[in-house]
Amino acid sequence: VQQLEESGGGSAQAGGSLRLSCTASIITYPYSMYCMAWFRQALGKEREGVAAIYADGSITNYADSVKGRFTISRDNAKNTLYLRMNSLKPEDTAMYYCAADPVMCGSLVHYEYNSWGQGTQVTVSS
Repeated sequence: VQQLEESGGGSAQAGGSLRLSCTASIITYPYSMYCMAWFRQALGKEREGVAAIYADGSITNYADSVKGRFTISRDNAKNTLYLRMNSLKPEDTAMYYCAADPVMCGSLVHYEYNSWGQGTQVTVSS
């Protein structure tokens, strides 16, 4: 994937919800062949994996910190990845990035993905 564009970030109160989207374009293979994931990076911290989804959407993987609150999904007909974030906490504040790779399905390790978006900022206030 040569271009990933995130949207949907913004500000929310603790306990609130946001939905992020990531649209892929200029892709080498059909979008349905790509493993996709969401990562985040807070100021001064390392990039961490949030959620990953298999190419066909059948299997998902979540970081412990977001299990039960965040849901990753994809619409392969629209070349779009989503992240529904509920029960937001101030510690969820970060820049959120989507990533793609044709091989590393389910991984939450950032260096295993070779295509990245520019990110969308999420800020949660208490």
